[in-house]
Amino acid sequence: MHDEVAAYVLGVLDEDEHGAFERHLDTCERCQAELIELAEFPEELDELKNAPVASDDDPPRSMSR
Repeated sequence: MHDEVAAYVLGVLDEDEHGAFERHLDTCERCQAELIELAEFPEELDELKNAPVASDDDPPRSMSR
C-alpha cells in the first residue's frame, strides 16, 4: 500500500500533497483499489474512538467486518 493512500483517506496531506496524490490517483489503478478498500476507515476509527471501554470482565470483541 502506498502511504499516501492512507494519509489521503485520513485527510492529513497538505494542499500540495493532496493535489499531487489526486493527479496520481487519476492514472493508478492500484491506488484507486486501495482507496476503495480504505474509504470506510475514518468512520470505523470514529466508531472505535467513541465506543465504550471494555472492562476486564467483558469478553473480547471481534474485529470482523
